[in-house]
Amino acid sequence: MKIVVQKYGGTSVGTTEKIKQVADKIIKKREEGYRVVVIVSAMGKTTDELVSLAKAVTEQPEPREMDMLLTTGEQISISLLTMALISKGYPAVSYTGPQLYIQTTSSHQKARIKDIETSKVMNALENDKIVVVAGFQGVTEDQEYTTLGRGGSDTSAVALAAKLGASCEIYTDVDGIYTMDPRKLKKARKIDRISYEEMMEMASLGAGVMHYRAVELANKYKLPLYVGSTFSNVKGTMIAHGGSEVMEETVITGMASSLDDIQITVLNLPSSISSLYRLFGQMGEKEVNVDMISQMITDDGKMYVSFTIPKDDLSIAEGILKEWQQEDPLLRWEVNTDIAKISVVGLGMRTHSGVAAKVFEILADNNIAIKIVTTSEIKITFAVDKIHEEKVIELIGNAFELVVAE
Repeated sequence: MKIVVQKYGGTSVGTTEKIKQVADKIIKKREEGYRVVVIVSAMGKTTDELVSLAKAVTEQPEPREMDMLLTTGEQISISLLTMALISKGYPAVSYTGPQLYIQTTSSHQKARIKDIETSKVMNALENDKIVVVAGFQGVTEDQEYTTLGRGGSDTSAVALAAKLGASCEIYTDVDGIYTMDPRKLKKARKIDRISYEEMMEMASLGAGVMHYRAVELANKYKLPLYVGSTFSNVKGTMIAHGGSEVMEETVITGMASSLDDIQITVLNLPSSISSLYRLFGQMGEKEVNVDMISQMITDDGKMYVSFTIPKDDLSIAEGILKEWQQEDPLLRWEVNTDIAKISVVGLGMRTHSGVAAKVFEILADNNIAIKIVTTSEIKITFAVDKIHEEKVIELIGNAFELVVAE
């Protein structure tokens, strides 16, 4: 049985007319001889609207109740899409995450998939039905509804494809992966093929087309991902092992930027490794994703530690620091909410020296200060004042030929 898992994002099913077009695309794949499983996100801005409703009731909604609320969004889109398919003469059935027993951890709003029961899906496919599944959601062993976090429908699609031994196609409102978000870098180039490693870096650092966890999971199971446009036949991008076939000619594959992070600088920490263990250990226990980290020992033997976290986790991080401050009144911290986190990514950096020097030279020549920086074999990530984001993207994009040649 030749199975394909297709995922359609919220913009792809944003209206009933778009849902009908998606149904036609699914039917075309079915006519090519595939058994089709479809993962669908909530319609358009539905999730944002549901979050707004919750915030109108309380400033700090209970995570469990948020999951109860947010899982309703996908239920609307899967039922409408299934109706559209049936009306066009193709048998179809819809399932929520809990109905399929997409088993997750118990961390509300940040759950991770543990396993998927595929018997219902296989039974439906064997009966020649198109299967439409709600992305982004699952259920715990205790039958508690959970959500996987923003972009979790990508993860749902990859997990189900891996479990079914199927191919996987991600459809969205853009026609592939670009060297940079075209809304931020004019004339950004589309990438025909990119490696799992590069895509994971770009996804984790702000490239919104793919979700980091989905690419991580695809890499684990060596599952190639095709990313393309829902409403055009323009060739998209393949995410797979090895990346570009012309890697030697490309030092930097792409760039990403994000305004969703903040920088916290903790002052007057005791200068011992146990301080770092305590600080980041507690952050990890609260599932706060700490990214960039730098530290400095002062002349008086104290330690300053600076790091970045998602803006949404500020209250959790400050709660941890306030508890510590009760034990040590000298502890202080500063929060910078006006930063842009920018990264350049490329497998070619492993074999080409001087990339970091070139980036820093560009910034120095334009009097743009770096707040914090971190590097790896295939990426350089740094934070600058938010007001410089657009200029930095343009300068680096042109310097590393991330734009379409004139």
